[in-house]
Amino acid sequence: MEVGMLWFDNDPRRDLEEKVLRAAAHYERKYGHRPNVCFVHPSMLPGGGGEGTFRADGVEVRPGRAILPDHFWIGTADD
Repeated sequence: MEVGMLWFDNDPRRDLEEKVLRAAAHYERKYGHRPNVCFVHPSMLPGGGGEGTFRADGVEVRPGRAILPDHFWIGTADD
């Protein structure tokens, strides 16, 4: 992904999936199409180990070491 949207959400009452879905909804409203990938800081992934991926309603959530905690780099994958 070369172009995407950076989203910030540090609300402790929301889980990771809800945060990704909120970012995806905003992205879709803004750009007119649904994103399919979201990079987050590895510590935010389940288990905190930063390994693996998971899906949140069709959006693949992947670890990205360059992403700060509570930030979401969301967009459409190039591949």
